[in-house]
Amino acid sequence: MNVSRALVGGSMRPFFAALFALGFTMLALGAPVRADIAPFVGEYSGSADVIQADGTKIPRDMSVKINTTKYGFTVTWTSVTRRASGKLSEKSYSVDFVPSGRGEVYAAAQRKNVFGHEVQLDPMKGEPYVWARIDAETLTVYSLFVSTDGGYSLQQYDRTLTEGGLDLNFQNIQDGEILRAVETFLTRD
Repeated sequence: MNVSRALVGGSMRPFFAALFALGFTMLALGAPVRADIAPFVGEYSGSADVIQADGTKIPRDMSVKINTTKYGFTVTWTSVTRRASGKLSEKSYSVDFVPSGRGEVYAAAQRKNVFGHEVQLDPMKGEPYVWARIDAETLTVYSLFVSTDGGYSLQQYDRTLTEGGLDLNFQNIQDGEILRAVETFLTRD
């Protein structure tokens, strides 16, 4: 019997079909699965005392809005600090996140390059390097700054889904030292 004719003939078709199916299954199992932002979508608000490195507490109102976009999601957060003088200081930030190709890790799309694609900012130019990840019930946003002397500042916002809202845990770490920390509950509006 001619071996090449037997391989091409009908007896090998089931083998090749099974091999083809196995290849697709392996690709599917090995491919990173994109996490689902849908459970986080909404608006949340609350208040907390921000604990400074020296132990002092500063009252702050906080809100966060999480929306889906065409290619990923947007996180917009605002904090209003109440100074002892009675003056209010408000800061707002909004960052679009797109899939990074690494499953539950999302890259910040903070500016457009010359080709019109959203890209990260450059931490070597004093700009923040921002990314997010979804790990089970927690959406974490990281923001890394590199100082002119080569040190770093890392802000980490953990927002964990709970009944009625989000548990927020925030830390601002500079060169390994926690400068500020916040733990509070944000109610779903």
